Amino acid sequence: MASALEELQKDLEEVKTLLEKSTRKRVRDALTTEKSKIETEIKNKMQQKSQKKQVDNEKPAAVVAPITTGYTVKISNYGWDQSDKFVKIYITLTGVHQVPNENVQVHFTDRSFDLLVKNLNGKNYSMIVNNLLKPISVEGSSRKVKTDTVLILCKKKAENVRWDYLTQVEKECKEKEKPSYDTEADPSEGLMNVLKKIYEDGDDDMKRTINKAWVESREKQAKGDPEF
Repeated sequence: MASALEELQKDLEEVKTLLEKSTRKRVRDALTTEKSKIETEIKNKMQQKSQKKQVDNEKPAAVVAPITTGYTVKISNYGWDQSDKFVKIYITLTGVHQVPNENVQVHFTDRSFDLLVKNLNGKNYSMIVNNLLKPISVEGSSRKVKTDTVLILCKKKAENVRWDYLTQVEKECKEKEKPSYDTEADPSEGLMNVLKKIYEDGDDDMKRTINKAWVESREKQAKGDPEF
């Protein structure tokens, strides 16, 4: 356990160093997610070590089953909606209402939250969401455990403001999927932009081909020939 913990701490220091040096947003987001994951693993292992030591001291001759298991399941499925005051995230976990209340832990920052459910059906469950679309109130945020469900309530700092997406990353991905052209723009201008992009990204042969086609097109226009 000590060796594994030391390795995790070294990983954490290296991730922090890379995070300080990185300037690209996508890289920083990935490093931030990894940092939170490693911190959660360190916290879990320290708790396991502390609990094991306590049990050994109290019952040195007894064989005691571990309090938590060593492997964690990453939660990827969830649903969310919102009210004027809260963004609500719903996570379905069968039997979660039967574990001790202290086994369901949520940590909030102004733009993130991470959920850890310990020792549910012999496994741990973890969910980390970084770069929320808008800031939240840490003090006003909370979690509720219902039948087979964990409800996370993120208190909006700006009430009555609608969130179109849960995270900034989701917003950027959706916006990239939208058509880049303007439907009211001149079609020829859109074609020119496409050709310009191809020309800039193309090799020498591609550039020569486009230049030749451009010259021939100009010559046809000068003669009054139609372009087909």
